[in-house]
Amino acid sequence: MVRAAVLPAVGAPLEITDIVLPEPGPGQVRVSLAAAGVCHSDLSLSNGTMRVPVPAVLGHEGAGTVLSVGEGVDHVEPGDGVVLNWAPSCGRCFHCGIGEVWLCADALKGAAGTHARTADGVGLHPGLNVAAFAEETVVAANCVLPAPEGIPLTDAALLGCAVLTGYGAVHHNARVRAGESVVVLGIGGVGLAVLQAARIAGASRIVAVDVSPAKEELARRAGATDYLVASAATPREVRALTGGQGADVAVECVGRSATIRAAWESTRRGGRTTVVGIGGKDQEVVFNALEIFHWGRTLSGCVYGDSDPARDLPVLAGHIRAGRFDVSMMVTERIGLDGIPAAFDTMLAGRGGRALVVF
Repeated sequence: MVRAAVLPAVGAPLEITDIVLPEPGPGQVRVSLAAAGVCHSDLSLSNGTMRVPVPAVLGHEGAGTVLSVGEGVDHVEPGDGVVLNWAPSCGRCFHCGIGEVWLCADALKGAAGTHARTADGVGLHPGLNVAAFAEETVVAANCVLPAPEGIPLTDAALLGCAVLTGYGAVHHNARVRAGESVVVLGIGGVGLAVLQAARIAGASRIVAVDVSPAKEELARRAGATDYLVASAATPREVRALTGGQGADVAVECVGRSATIRAAWESTRRGGRTTVVGIGGKDQEVVFNALEIFHWGRTLSGCVYGDSDPARDLPVLAGHIRAGRFDVSMMVTERIGLDGIPAAFDTMLAGRGGRALVVF
């Protein structure tokens, strides 16, 4: 028996309870979690913004130690530290074939099955494949990557989503160049990673925007040169900070129509707007044909930072070990499993950075 946070039904409160995990079968790995980040995507799964088979154990951003491996697993062994990869690529689909592994058609195939059961025998789905909101989990072998040496597992936990997403949004999707200006809307866990990645890229001006004035100090520690409290005047204020032009790059980390629109309007003519935030189907963004022509901007969706974890984790590890990227500063609260509902409330209220479940 292990303790886990179970979502019994969409929209229902999480239940902290004991679950039964099987031993790993062929091609599977059992992991003892060291830590798991509480991501806004977990909140979106719990409230139905994103669909997930239920009942499920949520949590998709984590790291831990291998307890045992099933037949055919040879890239990790018991005792190894690992980072969980919630979106493993199959290597066979169209997108994998052209190198877009972050868009793999079968990435979430594992979430359709069950990986554990409740004490009374009800099957449980692994939310986004890895079910990290539990003391232990059993995952497919391609859902674990060797943890970078010299980085605590409690820091490495955030590499699996927030850090890869934020870093990739800057370096792979928006492709920020040295000397460019960047505005970041939404300073949660991913937004803090975007700020640090923009600083690493050599951005000359980095404007952080959030609804909470209390996040200014945290944003500046991450690399922001300027801080704005979000309002209807945000695009105008960004233009005032960027010579009247608007930012070369805007990165939206909220997933709301108003924020996406503000990011677009904060971008200079010919600039790039990258949308990282995940919104609901009701969040419609409207553009007219003339403005699309006139402004010449690029609007891009961004899944998982357009990242290939196997390629990007070693690069990120180098930045972390060199002191250029500080993962621990992104964590604003360390909690147990029973603190996850309150962490969801904190996110809904627009407070804090990343809450980290520490086992």
